[in-house]
Amino acid sequence: MSGPGGKRRKLLVAIVAAAVAIGAPSSEVAAAEPGSRSVALAALRGPVERVRDGDTIELEGRAIRLQGVAAPELHEPLGEEARAALRDLVLGRTVACVPDGARTHGRLVARCTVDGRDLGAALVAAGLARDCPRFSGGRYADLERAAAARGAPIGKLYLLPSYCRPKR
Repeated sequence: MSGPGGKRRKLLVAIVAAAVAIGAPSSEVAAAEPGSRSVALAALRGPVERVRDGDTIELEGRAIRLQGVAAPELHEPLGEEARAALRDLVLGRTVACVPDGARTHGRLVARCTVDGRDLGAALVAAGLARDCPRFSGGRYADLERAAAARGAPIGKLYLLPSYCRPKR
């Protein structure tokens, strides 16, 4: 018997299949988690209009939160440095973001790249953001450990936010 979750899953499969049929690479269509209230969204691509802070950019008139990382707020230690590093990474370049279907505080959540380089990974490797394992699945954990081994102080100056900790 197919319940509401099954209907959503079928709808998601149909959206992804339609995107592939019209020529969109499947990696450029974000799939929502089965059973979530999220929707699949097409990738965004273009120049960044604004860097709000170390983990939020504006692209195509939309605020985008980098998926799987947490950077200090501007008023916190390393906050300004994180924003400056992100600005340096994206300035004058084409950024590609694949939304994961989630939203937080009015922002789309997405994995973003420049020239194939993951922006979240670059910030974590630079010691200016932390891996957010609840949402990254630990994707950036090795980069964070390597940054700490090189002496990056972020782990001491910026505690991992509670929303990043896996639910128990």
